[in-house]
Amino acid sequence: MGPRGPAALPGRGGAGRAMAELVQKRLQGELEKYQQLQKDLSKCLSARQKLEAQLTENNIVKEELGLLDATNTVYKLIGPVLVKQDMEEAKATVSKRLDYISGEIKRYELQLQESEKKAEEQREVLARLQQEYQRAQGKAVPKA
Repeated sequence: MGPRGPAALPGRGGAGRAMAELVQKRLQGELEKYQQLQKDLSKCLSARQKLEAQLTENNIVKEELGLLDATNTVYKLIGPVLVKQDMEEAKATVSKRLDYISGEIKRYELQLQESEKKAEEQREVLARLQQEYQRAQGKAVPKA
């Protein structure tokens, strides 16, 4: 604010200043909500990216298992030990894992859409409050 802040405006008493302060506090609260939504959206995107990497990795494993025949031996890493595993069991495990990861990706997609919708609604709330704050300060608000 410059030297002609809300207190220096002619015809504006304490009520105008109090109104501007109220709107400013609401604006700050809504801005914090928006920032939290952005953090949630970022976490969701990060989780989905990890799932996409796991999906790719498991698809590669499935392809590799598909190249093997019954004469090949398959091992599963359990801690520091490789344990012999039945080929069909290995294929079933990878298939189940792919189904699970695909389901999780779909769940995160829905969550992302919902988060983006909430963020857009919050941006609109912020824009309205910002205009209200500017009006409370006595500044002209350009029409959109």
